[in-house]
Amino acid sequence: RKEPIYLADDAIYSKDHFLVPNHYVNYVESVLIPQGLISDRVEKLAQDIRAAYEGQTIHLLCVLKGGSAFFHALIDKLRLFHKYNTCDYVPFTFDFIKVKSYDGLHSTGNVQVSGADLTKFKGKHLLLVEDIIDTGKTMAKLVPYLQESDPASVKVASLLEKRNVESCGFLGDFVGFSIPDKFVIGCCLDYNEIFRDLDHICIINDAGIAKWANH
Repeated sequence: RKEPIYLADDAIYSKDHFLVPNHYVNYVESVLIPQGLISDRVEKLAQDIRAAYEGQTIHLLCVLKGGSAFFHALIDKLRLFHKYNTCDYVPFTFDFIKVKSYDGLHSTGNVQVSGADLTKFKGKHLLLVEDIIDTGKTMAKLVPYLQESDPASVKVASLLEKRNVESCGFLGDFVGFSIPDKFVIGCCLDYNEIFRDLDHICIINDAGIAKWANH
């Protein structure tokens, strides 16, 4: 794989330098990845993905809910590539799957899957589109689960990959950023369903954790 952009443990921006919605600003510690950088990185990932699957139809499988922002941004970039380049085959199709593995701040490793009809994945090149690989336990269980449908291949595209001390060692095939072991929010990443609408990827502060701990 191509290595992701490595963000050092102290690679943060002051929230005062960016537009953070008023209803969230007191609960954000700092900005980790600004929206513009996310967009530029997704464009390059789309190019890498298209090159890796040259001549083949990709079946993108969006992992809801967190993966939806990355998924839609990726789809938009792929559409542009194929709109202006000669392509005599269907370049991609897509579907959605819902996976539950978080309890508040922590990835439980107990994966609950819904919304997937495994029978229609047979013989397809599946590309899971995920927001973040945290401990890796979710993907480590989801990939074998999907392989039961006898696809041509299963790979993972993730916007983020966390350097988590509890990682099981799972690595994505196409990854945007390697980030420090912080709980991040924004760009559809949530804390108990809050913060999904933040444009930037941010680090939550203690006040935010306390306020929505029981939401």
